[in-house]
Amino acid sequence: MAETSWTTRTMQNGNILQIPFRRTHNIQLSEPIRKYIETKYDQHPDTFTRDLEVIDQLRKEAVNSLEPHSSGVTKLQQYAAQLVYMSGKFPVDIGADFAWMPSLGYHGNHAHTENNIRFELANVLFNLAAMYSQVALASNRATADGLKSAAANFCFAAGVISYLKTSIIPELRSAPPEDMDTFTLEGLEALMLAQAQECFWQKAVKDGLKDASIAKLAAKVSDLYSEAGDWALKSNSISSPWIHHMNAKHHHFAAAGQYRAACDCLEKRKYGEEVARLRDSLNCVNLALKESSYINRAVQADLNGLRNRVQEDLKRAEKDNDTIYLIPEPPKSELKVLDRASMVSARVPKEVSHSQEMLGDHGALGRPLFAKLVPYSVHVAASIYADRRDRLVNQNIIAELDAMTTRIQDLLSSLNLPGSLQALEKPLGLPPSLASHADEVRQANGVHQLHAIIADTDKVKGNVRQMYQDGIDLLRTEAGEDEAARRKFGTERWTRPTATDAVPKLISQVSDIDGYLKQADTSDRLVHEKLGENESLIRLLGGTDRDLEDYVPSSRRATMTAKVERAANTLRATLNEVNRLESRRRKKVDTLKMKAKEDDVLPDLLRETSRLEREYPMQPIAAAQFETLFDTRLTKYDADTSELKNEETELDALSQRIRQASQAFQSARLTGETSSGGRETALQNLENAYSTYKQILRDLDTGRQFYNSLGTIVSRFRDDCRNFVYARRTEAQGMETDVSNAMAGLQLQQRNSESLMAQKHAQGQAQQQQQYRHQQQHQPQNHQQTPPQARMMAQHEPLQAPMPQRPQQQPPPVASVQSPVSVPTTQHTTWQEGMPILFGGTSQVGTGAKANGAPQPQPVDGRWDPAQGVRFVPR
Repeated sequence: MAETSWTTRTMQNGNILQIPFRRTHNIQLSEPIRKYIETKYDQHPDTFTRDLEVIDQLRKEAVNSLEPHSSGVTKLQQYAAQLVYMSGKFPVDIGADFAWMPSLGYHGNHAHTENNIRFELANVLFNLAAMYSQVALASNRATADGLKSAAANFCFAAGVISYLKTSIIPELRSAPPEDMDTFTLEGLEALMLAQAQECFWQKAVKDGLKDASIAKLAAKVSDLYSEAGDWALKSNSISSPWIHHMNAKHHHFAAAGQYRAACDCLEKRKYGEEVARLRDSLNCVNLALKESSYINRAVQADLNGLRNRVQEDLKRAEKDNDTIYLIPEPPKSELKVLDRASMVSARVPKEVSHSQEMLGDHGALGRPLFAKLVPYSVHVAASIYADRRDRLVNQNIIAELDAMTTRIQDLLSSLNLPGSLQALEKPLGLPPSLASHADEVRQANGVHQLHAIIADTDKVKGNVRQMYQDGIDLLRTEAGEDEAARRKFGTERWTRPTATDAVPKLISQVSDIDGYLKQADTSDRLVHEKLGENESLIRLLGGTDRDLEDYVPSSRRATMTAKVERAANTLRATLNEVNRLESRRRKKVDTLKMKAKEDDVLPDLLRETSRLEREYPMQPIAAAQFETLFDTRLTKYDADTSELKNEETELDALSQRIRQASQAFQSARLTGETSSGGRETALQNLENAYSTYKQILRDLDTGRQFYNSLGTIVSRFRDDCRNFVYARRTEAQGMETDVSNAMAGLQLQQRNSESLMAQKHAQGQAQQQQQYRHQQQHQPQNHQQTPPQARMMAQHEPLQAPMPQRPQQQPPPVASVQSPVSVPTTQHTTWQEGMPILFGGTSQVGTGAKANGAPQPQPVDGRWDPAQGVRFVPR
């Protein structure tokens, strides 16, 4: 088997094991990435041509690095770092089928394929751990520096396996490969640590450290090999030779630890304990040598050398103690357990644990690929922020300012202002303020502009409704197709959920968008009614001055008293204050709109995305992760919101002054001025029409913005419906094929079952008929004379009808045909059981005729002539 071959190669390298590489097929990772960018992002994939080339080159170099060298370590680290970075840019199932063949276990030629970037990352990190183990094995362990390097690389291998086990496999979103389960990874990690500890033990022996210290190191090596063996026994991927190797090494270093402890006892003149530990050491060596059939020659040579040395020292120690020291040998249970000195730990390389911090234009692992690619979730987050910002600015601030303007205009209209004041101040011609308003409406093209805006808004609204209806039609079509399939195949076979259960969020948008459209229709109807009521006056304002003068009657010039003049001046000053505040609000609204327009959140989103990708590289970016950023940025509008209170306070004070000034003005007019009421009413109507015109403009602009924003939502809704219906149809085709095949197989199985049942039934009837005939042939004579009906009644057994049999074509043997006997033609005999069957024909004279001298009759033909009939002759 393939597993045996690599195990043999691995174990022939010496008394240390290395992790073999996993192998894969060559694929072009750039192709699925290009397609995903093209379909899911607003950016063109050609922008990332260089990045696409680099990712293919990185994968090619990483998967082909199968020789133990530090350059291979770097290539694997670079590719793994890019995979981690890309996990935040792309979904794990990007569309690339990564096929990897296991390096452990008994299925080395069976590739495991997954459409999963994290599966690719897991395999790359596994190969990185294998590379570290092989670089360690390739080190010159005959030198102190070589042993240090080997131990460090074994610790790095254990660290990569630990990182793979704790950080990658749990986030795999699928079942891990067979040789990456917890038991296997735990066993490999412990094995790497054991071999690293063994390097430290070997260095201590070379450096000539004290026996007590070497014994502590050896005891820890034995523990780690024992732990590795325990995990390996639970794994289905670690082979038996490796398990025997770990077990032998466990006993080997247990023996080595006891031997070094015995040497320490000799130095400390503990002769009895020396003998006990040497004896225990020899027992451990013998246990290790029981694995001789499964371990390589290097391990066997180490064990044999240790056994010979222990035997010699034990022989000498026993002789010295028995003849000289005479110190009792303590039992094994009283021996002190050896202390442990651990020199190793699983060390995760910073290129693995902090890989994202080492990516950059001048980073050790290269520049991050697709760094300028903005994830789709970032676009969604930007849209969410824009909606939230616009809602705050338009609904909470601008709408409140407009409401204040409307309140003050309603107050002025209720007080018949400024018409009454204009009629008094300018009894002839047009007041300057009215002329200014008329000129503004005339330049804006008045009613024609309003109708043009309404027409444009209606087009946008029509497009929005058409997109919404397209989405509804798609959902209805899908529901009809699903219901038709459900009726065709039945609910037991057609088990997929309906659209309502499958995509409840998409279905809920149907009612939400319908509610938005109905609300917008109500608002549009109110605007149209308002325009209809004031259209004639607005046309008049947009007309010529002569038309306005004809509409506004003149009044005689009146001499105003000082009291009236003072009241009029006070009222005019108050109205000027109203105009000043309205102008300030308009400027504030324009400034706020510009501020919101320039509020681009994308740079901050990209910076936050980069931070999240560095801190949480394996976590996909979601719009919900930017909530804190949204709250922080929206605080810039707190000052504008707080100013609303000041505006409200100032408006209330101004409204009170207007009421007081208007009351004083009206009181003064009663005594000192008698202007025409018709002129006052006309002027006031025109002022109200102008205010309505401005309000309609604001409402139409708000409606147009609403439909533009709603169009984006509805367009996304239609696209989601189209994608859902396409996916459902693809799924339905697959399900229909499966169900049809299952039903065809069921029908075939049913026909086969019916055919088998019919054959079985026919065979049963044939067997019963054969048994009946056999019984008739072997029954005694007296029983054969019994009529069948009597026997049936006596036996109480039903007689089944025999199966029809095709008559034999060959004639029966002549010996079975008896000679004809003369029977009167008038005799009719009913056949009884046991009566022979004679063929009908003319009677012939028997053998007695020859004795009487009659002519010899012709031989009887044994074939039956149908024309002669059949006669039954009683015996």
